[in-house]
Amino acid sequence: MARPKVEKGKPLPKATGLAPVPVDGRLKAGAEAGAEAGAEGATRSLATAGEVQAAPVTSKVGLRALVVGVDADDFGVATWKAVLDRVGLPYDVVLTRTEALPELLRADGAGRYNAILLTNNALLYHDGNGYVSGLDAQEWNGLWAYERDFKVRQVSLYTAYGTYPEDYCLRPGSEGGNPLTATMTGQGAPIFDYLKPTASIPITLSYVYKSTIQPGCAAEPILQSGSDVLGVKSTSADGRERAALTFTSNQYLPQADLLTYGLLRWATRGLMLGERKHYLNVDVDDWFSYTDHLQANGTVNSNPGFRISQADAQSTLNQQNAFRGANPLAGAFKLNIAYNGEGSNPNGLTLCLLNLGGEPLSNWSRCNQSVFTWINHTFTHPKMNTTDYATSLNEINQNLARAGQLGLAVDKTVLKTGEYSGLGVYHPDPNNDIDPPTDYGLNASNPHLLKAAKDAGVKYLHGNMSFPSHRPSCFNCGTYHPMEPSLLVVPDWPVNIAYHVTTPAEETLFYNSYYGPNGKFPYWPTDQTYTQIVGHEADVALQHVMSGSVYAHTFHQGNLRNYGGNKNLTFDWLNAVAAKYKNWYNVPLLTPDWGGLAGYVAGRNAHFTALSAGADAVHDRTAGTVTFTSPVNGSVLATNAGGTAYGTDRTATITLTANTPVTVPAGARP
Repeated sequence: MARPKVEKGKPLPKATGLAPVPVDGRLKAGAEAGAEAGAEGATRSLATAGEVQAAPVTSKVGLRALVVGVDADDFGVATWKAVLDRVGLPYDVVLTRTEALPELLRADGAGRYNAILLTNNALLYHDGNGYVSGLDAQEWNGLWAYERDFKVRQVSLYTAYGTYPEDYCLRPGSEGGNPLTATMTGQGAPIFDYLKPTASIPITLSYVYKSTIQPGCAAEPILQSGSDVLGVKSTSADGRERAALTFTSNQYLPQADLLTYGLLRWATRGLMLGERKHYLNVDVDDWFSYTDHLQANGTVNSNPGFRISQADAQSTLNQQNAFRGANPLAGAFKLNIAYNGEGSNPNGLTLCLLNLGGEPLSNWSRCNQSVFTWINHTFTHPKMNTTDYATSLNEINQNLARAGQLGLAVDKTVLKTGEYSGLGVYHPDPNNDIDPPTDYGLNASNPHLLKAAKDAGVKYLHGNMSFPSHRPSCFNCGTYHPMEPSLLVVPDWPVNIAYHVTTPAEETLFYNSYYGPNGKFPYWPTDQTYTQIVGHEADVALQHVMSGSVYAHTFHQGNLRNYGGNKNLTFDWLNAVAAKYKNWYNVPLLTPDWGGLAGYVAGRNAHFTALSAGADAVHDRTAGTVTFTSPVNGSVLATNAGGTAYGTDRTATITLTANTPVTVPAGARP
């Protein structure tokens, strides 16, 4: 239940009273210095750190971002890195307090970067005597000349009013840190067009400069709170395009999730290596099985426990249909059912309308097999930490065979073991089902399970984001198993809707016994109501959804019990997540089947592998194309270089052959 700790932002040091940027031995304000840099000719740009040199200007820039911050404590660095890592866009970071600007030109003469991302507009720090900028005058002028010459846009994540080191046309209003809500202006809506035009954006845990715009200045507001300007798009005297926000953010705050992607997309003109979409996937484990059942007195009934009925299954389908109808953005949503075939009876009658004979849940599943996606969860749900090869193989194949008898369509390349067992996380006492397991790492996996899975045609194993060894090294990636590289471990998100609860009262009892003031892991100052609990868990899930995480969230079959009024715990949670999402977004929530989900994850792995090997992309503004190259065979993801539509963008997988350029039309955004 741990949540990231965030700290309230701090005001930027005031530019008032500071020496403006020195240029050519004289003192000049930033706007004047920028104008002078713009008057020095179309061939002037920064080639090496601190040195402005003549260089030929081309219409070509690489699809790469430059993050310009102050030092390791600059919270804007982590905020920019979060959105870049999620997209998969390659970038460099320069910490200007101790580092010089990198080369801005590539060896082939193209510009190295198609986006300049400042953590704040002045990059100020205290050097012991006063506040100074991390960039000196020559570096500022060189950076601005690069932006001007190569038509590269600049974004400042946190911006104070004033003219130092250059003028964004922002003028003083008031300032402070009170929470408030912001709305997009008509000029801002196209930048953030994945959001509803009427969305109210919460600004929290921030220091805010509530600004105005200088009349007659070349600027327009993109974000406002009432009449206060909180975001601006402006054009410098030398024609450079800039955008800026006037409040602090960090990567854990909703405002960052809502806004930073739009600013990045605007800066890059929508041309990016990588991509971002939004996903909502839910697994429900242990279908056909009995599971533990928490009782009102706090004891657990395990003999036999709880198993949903045919009526619960039909109620779940009714709720799924209602959910899709109420949430057009999730109109293709479908539950993933991880089933254990041992608890089914394949010998029922197939007269679905009559529903005669056999076992009711098995019959219902046979007759409604297409309404859910089915996942192999092993036949008897054993812990597979020590199972031998024959047992492991039989658990996989027998469950597939039972699916065939029931008419359930199952992707045999996907396997979810019971409790994610066999993958290096277990309790040293196999009889201990209470205490958290120990993560011994993937190299402690059961080799017999891995061989059996490979031999059975499995390609993807479910992991768990709660286990450090199951967390991949890149966003939306998986981990190729170190003991069997043909198997990709794709993690799930756990939720705090417990596996052994079936009603709101049971979930409330469980939750407060863990996270209430007297719980095992006290987090809340008072016991929480069921409504509050669902809200908390929906907020956590919404962070995953807003970030673009593709991973599924895991529930259990008891969470599908119709506890009354055609409701269950799973859809209470789903409805809460969707309600929060549609308050802000107008782009779809995607629900790929598990084979498609895992295949996308494999594509993310391939994307980052190709980038590490030197895959590259260059936008030619004159030709209106993007050219991709790689020194090795591979593939990358790309935005607005062909592909399928998502919102107002297009995303594509570009397959690359070593040293063979691939050129496609560029769908640059305005």
